[in-house]
Amino acid sequence: MTPFVRVFRATAFRLTLAILGLSAIGAAIVLGAVAWQVMSVVDEETRQTIESEVSRLSDQYEQGGLAALDALIEMRSREPGSSLYLLTNNAGLPLAGNISSLPDGVLARPGYVYTPYEIADGDPPRRMALARIFVLPNGFRLLVGHDLSDRARIGAVMLRALATSLIFLAILAGLGALFVTRRVLSRIDAMSGSARAIMAGDLDRRLPVSGAGDELDRLAQSLNEMLQRIGALMAGLREVSDNVAHDLRTPLTRLRNHAELALRSGQDPAALRAAIEKMIEESDSLIKVFDSLLLIARAEAGADRAHMKAFDLAEALAGVTELYEPVAEEKGAKLSLNVSPGLALFGNRELIGQAIANLIDNALKYAAPEAGVGHDPSRAEISISAERVGASIVIAVADRGPGVAPEDRTRALDRFVRLEGARTRPGSGLGLSMTSAVARLHGGEVRLEDNAPGLKVLMILPAGTPAALPRAIAAQ
Repeated sequence: MTPFVRVFRATAFRLTLAILGLSAIGAAIVLGAVAWQVMSVVDEETRQTIESEVSRLSDQYEQGGLAALDALIEMRSREPGSSLYLLTNNAGLPLAGNISSLPDGVLARPGYVYTPYEIADGDPPRRMALARIFVLPNGFRLLVGHDLSDRARIGAVMLRALATSLIFLAILAGLGALFVTRRVLSRIDAMSGSARAIMAGDLDRRLPVSGAGDELDRLAQSLNEMLQRIGALMAGLREVSDNVAHDLRTPLTRLRNHAELALRSGQDPAALRAAIEKMIEESDSLIKVFDSLLLIARAEAGADRAHMKAFDLAEALAGVTELYEPVAEEKGAKLSLNVSPGLALFGNRELIGQAIANLIDNALKYAAPEAGVGHDPSRAEISISAERVGASIVIAVADRGPGVAPEDRTRALDRFVRLEGARTRPGSGLGLSMTSAVARLHGGEVRLEDNAPGLKVLMILPAGTPAALPRAIAAQ
């Protein structure tokens, strides 16, 4: 497609032409209304002139009769720039005046009429006049009129003004259409070039934004945000692939070693049983890792939003706490629950419960006496709380363990991240990542704070009607 054809097929050019057409129609209507008003004023002034002439002739007729009227008409007809006069007898023959010819039947219509006429000298042969016709006694007729040449000239001027205006409007609109179209097409071409580069594999490329704040900028910004989100998901996918390949190598190697040990055990049933039990344990660990990855993927894709409903948060937290109390007692720790009354949350109860269970499990893993904190009862307590803060519901799980350094708190929410000091403990590094994904699914977030000493994990979720949840997710 040639540049010339592209310009004429562009929406901006067609829109400009449509605006030109509407503007031309509007200009014609305005100039037509002005012309009609001007013509009305001219006709009114002509009528006033005719009425003035009629008044003088009427006075002369009343004083001297038909002879005096005839003499006055003859005198006034010879004056330069005079009005139009015609006096006829009952047979229609001219007696006085400066009109030589009228269309048939004009004198038969008393009152004001528009009529063509010819003057006595015949130059020009045909003109238009506004005249008033009177019927005198004995069938005599009197016509008093005024030439409309000035009115015709005004009409011609208005017509030329309209034509000139439309020509200039068309020229300016055409130039404006070309300018606007070329500018819009250049921006669209730049956006198309960026899009082709992105499709070719340059995922860091973004659509250009001119800074004008118009609809093209808003579209580019929305698409850039979408590309940013897609880039983050792709980066997460690459990171997951790398982490899975790196972090699952060790358990798979152990699983293979246990299988080889079972083969070498030969006839020793006890050694064979121990090797198989180790294989089952490693397999369960791997299954748990993949289950966590699938849960994170489902949460980030929003696959569980259809199962969201309002539920009693206090009841859900009480159920999770009760489930972990035997584990806590076994490890020498104590769980405490403090939930504000009347807290209702709209979300997926199963996922929220799983996320809180992960936080409690982490706290027991790193803060219980068995984890090396000691047997101080005050330091072995793990508190679970929930309260409403403004437009949000804040669920907190706090412990008195070693905590997380401020510079590591953001990184701790990533997949397969195991901080220094945690590498010797069992785990896959997916607990906090899964909790963060569940929070994002519900339009919230997860924050790590210092519990002085220890770690406090805050899960902040929007509190509101179901309709508020999509807005909270879109605002992320």
